[in-house]
Amino acid sequence: MKRLRRLRWRGRVEEYLKKKKSDKEKMLFILIDPEKNIYDEKNFEKIMRRLAEEGVDAFLIGGSLGVSSEDLDKTLLLLEDIDVPKILFPGSVAGLSKYADAVLFISLLNSDNPYYIIGAQVEGGIIIKKLGLEALPTAYIIIGEGGAAGFMGKARPIHWRHTGITVAYAVAAELMGMRYIYLEAGSGAERSVPKEMISEVRKNTNLFIITGGGIRDEYTACEALEAGSDAIVIGTLFEKDIEKTLKIIKIVKKDRCETKKL
Repeated sequence: MKRLRRLRWRGRVEEYLKKKKSDKEKMLFILIDPEKNIYDEKNFEKIMRRLAEEGVDAFLIGGSLGVSSEDLDKTLLLLEDIDVPKILFPGSVAGLSKYADAVLFISLLNSDNPYYIIGAQVEGGIIIKKLGLEALPTAYIIIGEGGAAGFMGKARPIHWRHTGITVAYAVAAELMGMRYIYLEAGSGAERSVPKEMISEVRKNTNLFIITGGGIRDEYTACEALEAGSDAIVIGTLFEKDIEKTLKIIKIVKKDRCETKKL
C-alpha cells in the first residue's frame, strides 16, 4: 500500500497542474531544502501535513548547495504518505531520486556556463528516464540578486528593470519547446521578481509561470499571482516562520488575494 501511495502522482503531475491553471486556481509550492534539516522527523511530518491540509499544491524538494542523495531520499520518504505531488528541484545531477513524482527539468538559460544550460541535462536525462520520473521542461531565469542559485550556476542575473530581456528569454524558451518558466529572485532575496516583469512574460507567452525568491508576506505573494504567475514558491519564509507561511497559504487558497485590501 505504501508504494501505491508513493507513486500516486507518477505521470500525472503536469495534467494536475494544467487542470489547476485552466480552472484559474492560484497555486503555491513549498520549497524544502533537505540539507538544512530544520525540523526533527516527527515535527517535519506534522508540519507538512498541516501545509497539505491548508491546500499547498506541491512540494519542491532540492537546493543549490550541499544536498546529498541520502538526505533527499530521507526527506521524500517522510513525505510519502502526504497526498501532494513531490517535485524535484535539482541543483545538480545529484538532486535526483526514485522516490519523487516529477522533476523540474531545468535549463539555466542566463548562465555563462554551457554546463548549466545543457551539460547537466545531458548527464541527468538518462537517469531521469531510468527512474521513471515525469519531466517538466523548465526555463530557469535568474533575476536581480540571484542568491546561491545564481552564484552556483554561474548566472548573469537580469536586472530588475530589464523586463524586455526577461521576455526575450521567455519567448525563446517557449519556441524551443519548454512549457514552464521559473523566474528566480534567489533564496532570501531582498526583492521579489517585479510584477511588471511577470505581467509581460504572461502577455507574451503561454508558459506555466513559477515565481520564487523574496516572497516574504501576503502582499508579495498576492502581487506575484495577480501579475500572472501560475504558482509562487515559498522557501526561506517556510524555514523561518511556519505560522506566517500558513497565513499566506490560507489567503492564497481561499482566493482572498486583493493586494489593495491587504
